Amino acid sequence: MLWNLSTCPPDWFPDPEQAEPSGLLAAGGDLRPSRIIAAYRSGIFPWYSEDTPILWWSPNPRCVIHPPAFTVSPRLRRCLRGLSLSFTINRCFPKVIRRCASIPRTDPSGASTSETWIVPDMIQAYERLHSLGFAHSIEAWEDGRLAGGLYGVALGQVFFGESMFHERPNASKAALVFFMQRFAALGGKLVDCQMPTPHMLRFGACMMQRKAFLAQLKELANPAGPAVFPGEPDAGGPFSLEL
Repeated sequence: MLWNLSTCPPDWFPDPEQAEPSGLLAAGGDLRPSRIIAAYRSGIFPWYSEDTPILWWSPNPRCVIHPPAFTVSPRLRRCLRGLSLSFTINRCFPKVIRRCASIPRTDPSGASTSETWIVPDMIQAYERLHSLGFAHSIEAWEDGRLAGGLYGVALGQVFFGESMFHERPNASKAALVFFMQRFAALGGKLVDCQMPTPHMLRFGACMMQRKAFLAQLKELANPAGPAVFPGEPDAGGPFSLEL
């Protein structure tokens, strides 16, 4: 069943178990920070293009990474040791999200698309979340130039990954490895990857049934507690990668 949020109370979402087989749950509504945060805490995220209304998804099963299962292959480890990268946190969130918007993607059903889902309204919405301390970026730098990065939303002990990009081979993978090391060290318990990709599965991601995923969110995305990531407000780097 596809719900129309335009006729529903503010920040309200239907039970994710009512999503269509594709994971599509609802359309309409808005991208106010409180609505987006309510969506994440309910296992729902926005994903749409400029020629559609706002679409809200809760795929089943869900692709996730538990930090103890995160794996870096020996081959990638050797590649990363050969890179001269440094890493920062929240140094240039606007640049990271815009770089992510410029690369080809797949939609939540797995179909390839030349359109980006990181449309201007989404960029503005996540920049607001960043200014409020919910959305964060990881940057990988080479010789003072932005080589890769990722961004997402942190709630409690959960990080909801949104997108990655690279302009230097393996720079986004290096940013992910750095992020996972720091997230685990700070007590992070769950990374939501939303949809499976071969890339994430090689890093140790697994598929979790929606019911179990929602149970973990209820426990870990605690609305009364601060997010464990990124840690101390002034701990922005630069950092190096430990391999």
